[in-house]
Amino acid sequence: MLRSVRRRRPLRHAVLATVVLATPATLAAAPAAPAAQAPPPRPAGIGDPLFPHLGNPGYDVLGYDIALTYRGRNDTPLAARTEITARATDRLPRLNLDFTHGTVRDVTVNGRPAAHARAGEDLVVTPARTLYPGEPVRIAVRHTSDPRGGGGGWIRTRDGLAMANQADAAHRVFPGNDHPADKARFTFRVTAPKDLTVVANGVRLARERAGARTTWTYRTAHPMATELAQVSIGRSAVLRGKGPHGLPLRHVVPERDRRSARPVVDRTPAQIAWMERYVGRYPLESYGVLSVDAPLNFALETQTLSVFGRDFLRAAAKYPKRAEGVFVHELAHQWFGNSVTPRRWSDLWLNEGHATWYEALFTDERHDRGSLVRRMRSAYEQSDGWRKDGGPPAAPRRPTAGGQLELFRPVVYDGSALVLYALRQEIGATAFGKLERTWVTRHRDGTAGTADFVALASEVAGRDLEDFLHAWLYDERTPPMPGHPGWKPAKPAR
Repeated sequence: MLRSVRRRRPLRHAVLATVVLATPATLAAAPAAPAAQAPPPRPAGIGDPLFPHLGNPGYDVLGYDIALTYRGRNDTPLAARTEITARATDRLPRLNLDFTHGTVRDVTVNGRPAAHARAGEDLVVTPARTLYPGEPVRIAVRHTSDPRGGGGGWIRTRDGLAMANQADAAHRVFPGNDHPADKARFTFRVTAPKDLTVVANGVRLARERAGARTTWTYRTAHPMATELAQVSIGRSAVLRGKGPHGLPLRHVVPERDRRSARPVVDRTPAQIAWMERYVGRYPLESYGVLSVDAPLNFALETQTLSVFGRDFLRAAAKYPKRAEGVFVHELAHQWFGNSVTPRRWSDLWLNEGHATWYEALFTDERHDRGSLVRRMRSAYEQSDGWRKDGGPPAAPRRPTAGGQLELFRPVVYDGSALVLYALRQEIGATAFGKLERTWVTRHRDGTAGTADFVALASEVAGRDLEDFLHAWLYDERTPPMPGHPGWKPAKPAR
């Protein structure tokens, strides 16, 4: 992300998954739990240290099918239906979904009406009978999706809507298991006035016009975390192209920017080819830039679409060398954060550190030779202060209530890229390159955490790097930089 465009990370930060059906004998053998035994409705969570109420235990989501109806006004709630296909992993007399900021009309579980209640930012659902481990779970929720108010989720643009769900705002748009540890495939069915264009993650399957409205259907080919979901509705032009290996490219820009944006987005194939030199083939089904007509002060990776404000793309047309590193930053997230997703939010350094690293490396190679070392030395000098303010890279301090932006401090950007620079200094560029390619290949389409990265680094290097990386990732003070004995951290301000 561009340094002058401060990445805002907490904004910046029918659902149906097919599973094995239970047999009648299985259902008959499963005793129904008396209603009196069900616990009272209460918020749940999977225990993430930074967002303890995000995610829900007891089931694994396999797929989302989200239908939205947009009637042409972005200050009015959208009618919505979310169908979730999952598999129970625990005994479930009740189950929780993360959902707030919308009205729920009704809920069914496996086709039967289910009671529902609100508890905090959870929707607590009581199915007609208790669910048991291994059973399929099909949850359908009819609700509204409200673009009004702050807190993330929908962005109201001048001509429609787009999404910015990171880190904890997807459940302001649709009900689900809103934690990156539970990835799933998504289908979006969006109905909008026929003069508007709708894009979403993945590949378009259909566009069907009925009178004054058009319904657009998109589906992802790879599993995705809820915070990476994207639907854009507006007066947009879709600029198409081809990337390396015939990769489909689709860039979505305001209609009036169709010509001016073309030179900017036409740099994308070369940026992808540059990334592939270092980490291997692009891991998803398509890619593109999404320019939204809103005054954004951040850039954001959503899966297959990187989000930028219209003003940033206009500035990029005038000053391409300054902006290109930001495009590479968001592109790098398609490998680091999207394809390989953090298991916990404290693993965020793996996303932002890598994206910042490749941003800096690209700028050094293409536009400003020597800038990588200068940037890392500057980061080293400030690192102790960043750790004091926000915690070390792999143990960031928990945001205060409503202060999600606090999670996206400098320590997870340049402070975490500094960890990768130190590791490359320690094991050498060849081993570091092998580590990076192995990381995104071994964990493709999955989740992985800090311990996984440390273990793989040791494996690739052929020696135990636990102590070395623990100091860089968890210590309050920045360790000495290998190969640069003259580098000294500045004293943190009192």
